[in-house]
Parts: sequence; structure tokens; C-alpha cells
Amino acid sequence: MSLKVINFVLFQLGWMACVWGGGHALPWLGVACTLPILYWHLRQALLPGQEIKLLTLAVIIGGLCDQTMLTFNLVSYPESAWPGGLLPAWMLCLWLLFASTLNVSLRWLRASVPLAAVFGLIGGPLAYLAASRLGAITISPGYVSWLVLAISWACLMPLLLWLAARFDGYAPASHHQQGWSHV
Repeated sequence: MSLKVINFVLFQLGWMACVWGGGHALPWLGVACTLPILYWHLRQALLPGQEIKLLTLAVIIGGLCDQTMLTFNLVSYPESAWPGGLLPAWMLCLWLLFASTLNVSLRWLRASVPLAAVFGLIGGPLAYLAASRLGAITISPGYVSWLVLAISWACLMPLLLWLAARFDGYAPASHHQQGWSHV
């Protein structure tokens, strides 16, 4: 099985563990599944330090985006052991898992900034819709939350893919420091 397929499957399994656990009062489940997936991801990387930089930046950027949505009551999460006003740990795990796909199974999106933006515009809100159907998140009624999600993801995808190109732990060292130009 190819690295891309394994990466995609592991992301899907991790996503389900995080979201299902978050929606069923098992917030630790996502964390428990994320750790071995990230360990495997970093073991496959040619330059794990570069991937760690990417994972760190993605969890900070994504976490701030989702925390802002929570703070402004555009989304909410079920009550659990986690403090209500803070983004749950399993959501941060989702950002780490998502970042693990950027240089592997989603690498193809680097070919086009507009395509990446459209992918984010549609895919981001669809992921939140799926999570809401599984009881892990509540999206405030009305169009504002969905509009903010769509615009945020349309901006985040190109940004995260640019960072992935900059901190590509799956490319030979000679390809680094070239940003979007080498993709």
C-alpha cells in the first residue's frame, strides 16, 4: 500500500476517533489515537524536524481560528471534562492530523492556489457538518457561522499548503526554502 493511501486512511481513522470521542463524552479517544498516528507520520518523514515545525504552526493557526469561532459563539462543543470556554484537546488533535496530510496525501493541492482555496471553501465546512452530525460540535444557526467557516478555510488551505511546502519533511533537503515555487 502506498504512503499516500496509508496517510489518508490514518487521517480518516484519527478524524473519526477525535470526532466520535468528542461527541460521546470520550474526549481522550482522539488524543490516544492521534499520538501513534503522528509517531508513524514522523517516522516516515525524511526530515522529521521540518514536519514538526509544520505540525506546530498548523495547530497554532488552526487552534486560534477554531478558538475564535468558539469565543464568538459561532460554534460550541458538548460538555466534557474540558473547560467549556476552551477549544477541546481533540480539536487540536484534528489540526495535527490534518497537517500530517499536507505533505503526503494532500500534496497534489499545492499545484494550484485557487484549487486549494476552493477545496478549503467547500471541504472545511463539510468536515464541520459531518462532525455536527456525529454530535461533536454545534454550529450556531444562521448563515454567519457557515460563512465564517467557508471563508476561513478558503484562506487557511493555501496558507497551510504554503507552509507545508516551506517545511516539507517528505522532500529531499535540496528542495527546502523555496516556498510555493517548487511545488
